Parts: sequence; structure tokens; C-alpha cells
Amino acid sequence: MTMTWKRIVAANPDHSRSYAQRWDDMVADGVDIDGEARLVDAMAPRGARILDVGCGQGRMGIYLHERGHQVTGVDLDPYLIERAREACPGAMWEVADLADDGWASGPFDLLASAGNVLAFVDPADREKVLANLAARIAPAGEGADGASGRLVVGFGLDRGWTREEFDTEADRAGLRVEQRWSTWDLRPFTDDDGFQIAVLVRKDDA
Repeated sequence: MTMTWKRIVAANPDHSRSYAQRWDDMVADGVDIDGEARLVDAMAPRGARILDVGCGQGRMGIYLHERGHQVTGVDLDPYLIERAREACPGAMWEVADLADDGWASGPFDLLASAGNVLAFVDPADREKVLANLAARIAPAGEGADGASGRLVVGFGLDRGWTREEFDTEADRAGLRVEQRWSTWDLRPFTDDDGFQIAVLVRKDDA
């Protein structure tokens, strides 16, 4: 059984606070937690509309907001969203389940999902989540500088969602993998890697 975020929190109501505290402790210890955000920032023009998918307490979205992007963060955890709102009231933060309809309609120039967020999605919802993300990608002519938007996701391939399964479900959701790396600092991907950073575009814009 996949340990979804909902199941983890149901089993341990203090999990969200412990999770947020772990990141706070890393920052206090001087750990660099901005590698994902730096890559996303480099992929986006100034002032881009960015959707932080599974934003948690805003560690990536706040970094991007501070660099001039129009950030919307979504997460199903109310505690983490409240932390993000307190830390960065200038961005938009929304409690939402990625498998539901009606949240943060966009379109967005760049959608980014870091921190193994997609690995916590219930397998039954994976294709719906990918379709929801695809629907929020700016189509050709509506993205920054007239370009189409992109989706970048990173998660461990040892968490029950293989590369082949991901690619198949992304294809069904109307997405095509444009690039793939093994790390957020762009080391080349091989099939032996246990982690992927995938950049996806809408198939009808590819």
C-alpha cells in the first residue's frame, strides 16, 4: 500500500508539524535547501506565473516569490499552508487535493513539484493528478513570451511509481517527457538511477 500523505497524517496527527520542524532545523543548521528552487528559477523568465505543486510550508515557493515570480502554492495539508501564508503573505497559497477539480486554474508558465510530492499520490489518482496539472500548463501563445508552459517534477523511483509507469500515465494525461535528469543539479539520467527530474510539455504543443 502506498503511504499517501493522508494516510500518514491520519496515523500521526503531529506529522505535519514534525515535517515542517525538520526543514526549520535544517535551515538553522545552515543546510542548503534551495537546490530545487534555483533550477525552477533558472527555467522561468522574470515574473513568471509559477504553480508550486504540493508546496508544503512554502520552502520553494517563497524563494521564487522573493525573486519576482507570481507564485501560487497548493497543498492538501492545512497546517503547512498556514505556515506558508504566515511566512509569505504576498504569494497565493491554497489548500487543495491535486486529484480534485476547481483549484488554481491558471494557466501557469511553469508548474513545479519537488520533495517527492507525486510519490505520495494514491496510485488510483495518479492519472487524474497528471491530467489536472496538464490542464494548467499555459498552451502555446499563452505562456511567457508566447512560449508554452512546462511541468517539472522530481521524485524517487523506488516509491512504487516506476519511470515506465510514469511515462505511460503522463502520455494518457496528454503530456510528453521533454527532458529527464537524475538530480536537481542536472546530472544525466540513466535507467539505473533511483530518482528522476522530468520536464513535461503538453502533447498538443510538443
